Amino acid sequence: MAARRMGMARARTGERVSGTLSAQVGVLARRSMLKTLRQPFQLFPIIFFPLILLAVNASGLKAATKLPGFPTSSYVSFAIAVAFIQGGMFALINTGTNLAEDIESGFFNRLALTPLRRVSLIGGLLVGVAGIGVLQSAVYVVMSLVAGAHLDAGFGGALVILVLGALTAVGFGALGCAAALRTGSGEAVQGLFPLFFVFIFLSSSNLPRNLLRTGWFHTVATWNPISYLIEAFRSLYIVGWDGTALLRGFAVAIGLTLVSLLAVSWALRTRLQRT
Repeated sequence: MAARRMGMARARTGERVSGTLSAQVGVLARRSMLKTLRQPFQLFPIIFFPLILLAVNASGLKAATKLPGFPTSSYVSFAIAVAFIQGGMFALINTGTNLAEDIESGFFNRLALTPLRRVSLIGGLLVGVAGIGVLQSAVYVVMSLVAGAHLDAGFGGALVILVLGALTAVGFGALGCAAALRTGSGEAVQGLFPLFFVFIFLSSSNLPRNLLRTGWFHTVATWNPISYLIEAFRSLYIVGWDGTALLRGFAVAIGLTLVSLLAVSWALRTRLQRT
């Protein structure tokens, strides 16, 4: 019965995808968001797992704030930036897994055979990812303030966080889409998580780069683009308006999104040739 209802829902979605590009993207974006919101096992990692890690790290590493040169007296204000990156990486897994499920069930192939435009196939999914990215970023901001963090950039900074959080989620989500289109396997997409999670630890996530002045770790953290994403979010909390940090962060997020979309375009072309 459940399978039948799912099939009927997919059929209704397929019937509604005709029309203008905006209508097509809107229908698929709504489906993408609802598919995540209705599944607690997907929503929990996106929203709560980064907050749990934040609580553990803030409790165990708060003594680091006493180091000379540490930029703030609140480790929560320093560490909350990592939650936004972790949320983006979970977006990669969830988005890629959902798309892989549609490929495995044949729903994606049926959509590809309709008058639906190619850009809508992935565009709707990524618009839904952006919506979830705004939601999770808003939750992180609220919970960080409840935990005692201070947002020096104020309300305007919170809006910038929502935009950067959505852009980061789209960049990582597009990578998940590319992996799903290339492999057609949810398990293969999930296998990417440990690889990308390593990039967080090899960045300025736990200590600022000015305290890592020498050694291989400083070199790796400096070349790691994740460091600049983290520092963009972090600057809004502990500095206020740091133009350099924000410019670097947005440059990394936009670059990630463009590279990911190119990968999606190539993988989509290959996938549709098989259909």
